[in-house]
Amino acid sequence: MSTEWKKNRDSSRPQGKRPEAARRPGGKKFSATNRPATAEDLRAGDQIVVTIKRIGINGEGVGYYKRKAVFIDGTLPEEVVKATVTKVEPSYMTARLDEVEKASPHRQKPPCPVYDSCGGCQLQHMTYEAQLRAKEELVREAFRRYAGMEAAPIRPILGMNNPWSYRNKAQLQLGRTGEQVVAGLYSPGTHKLVDITGCAIHDPAINRVTETVAKLLGELDIPVYNERTRQGVVRTIVARVGRQSGEIQLTLITAADRIPDRERLVRRIRDELPQVTTIAQNLNREASPLIFGAKTTVLWGKERLDETLGDVRFSLSPRAFFQLNPEQTVKLYDAVREAAALTGEELVVDAYCGTGTIGLWLAPHAREVRGIELIPEAVDDARDNARASGAANARFFVGRAEQLLPEWVQRGIRPDVVVVDPPRTGCERPLLLALAEAKPARLVYVSCNPSTLAKDCLVLLGQGYRLDWIQPVDMFPQTAHVECVIGMQRIDT
Repeated sequence: MSTEWKKNRDSSRPQGKRPEAARRPGGKKFSATNRPATAEDLRAGDQIVVTIKRIGINGEGVGYYKRKAVFIDGTLPEEVVKATVTKVEPSYMTARLDEVEKASPHRQKPPCPVYDSCGGCQLQHMTYEAQLRAKEELVREAFRRYAGMEAAPIRPILGMNNPWSYRNKAQLQLGRTGEQVVAGLYSPGTHKLVDITGCAIHDPAINRVTETVAKLLGELDIPVYNERTRQGVVRTIVARVGRQSGEIQLTLITAADRIPDRERLVRRIRDELPQVTTIAQNLNREASPLIFGAKTTVLWGKERLDETLGDVRFSLSPRAFFQLNPEQTVKLYDAVREAAALTGEELVVDAYCGTGTIGLWLAPHAREVRGIELIPEAVDDARDNARASGAANARFFVGRAEQLLPEWVQRGIRPDVVVVDPPRTGCERPLLLALAEAKPARLVYVSCNPSTLAKDCLVLLGQGYRLDWIQPVDMFPQTAHVECVIGMQRIDT
């Protein structure tokens, strides 16, 4: 799953003490007699003092002022902070951190020099041990609120020994600062491009490639795309490293068919970056947040990048999805395999199968695997990956799981195990109902959003299933993201 997440402000009701006093900037401090009667009396620009209770789903600190949730970026649990209110909504407020009056013992100086402006990470100001505890609490709070579980069966989170340099892929936008070509991300809420070519969570090989390609584009005076004027050619650098081979797959996203001085650019990249084995061009003329367009052309080198996870082999086209943290992916998929509890006799259905990674991980332990995916290109990749891995018992189908699954059941093809790995919005209700009708003995749910996971789990609990355990996995250290696997069993089996 990717690292872009939509804001989903937490509107929980308060716990703990009454709020502290506050003051308006430049005015007198509120006393016990003149402080606002309710949180709704506050307005943008008022200053408040808040004790932070926990970390929210987007990495912000969550405190309470007069029994209303307050979200403050850059704060940590147990801290007492002064903050200026920026927005007042019926169920929550947001505020900007002004001063930390009492710091958490887990606060640290972020190692990244552009941490405050980049926005790609949210928790570098927090020690890694504290990050792991905060993510466990995120899962616990989600199941408490949305599934009504005060003591959910949550296992200790699976973290990393080295929570840096783990990302095997980068997608960096291009721009110019004077004569220099810059590759990076836009600072949140702005059009300012932040240079992150030395990013501490990227594989160092990725940083070398993006930095060198940006330099070469500048030296050859190849026009980079300007999002405001919509002029220029090269929009984005996408680089992916094969962790087993060390090979680099490089894709240039362009807004025009032709790259000026293309042959010389390809030659310079080959000369300066011998680890690059693919140089591709993807055409995307659209003014949209999507990185890739529909047409990809290999300018030089291999059509695909070979990669492995455990004993499973993958052959990745430039647009193919592959997990961004292979080390943690093995832990995640091992948890899936444990929850599936395969004996070699089961039919496994992998809904939302994507390029087939989970299904192929389970295939050696199952009688048959059937994957379902809506995107035809992903199914083509899944079939190619099955052939590369010799998984003759794995088949992949284009369609919607909520349609294909009932059709199979009507024909007497009833799954023993169903695995779902939906997008951040969770499973659609028709699929949850189709799962209840199919009645697999075991359900395995992989989720990148604890809130939607807990909501869907509650539905399944009402459809004849019990929850065995919840396994959080830290797929993206230094960010607020947390992945989970849950294992469920049908009660009447």
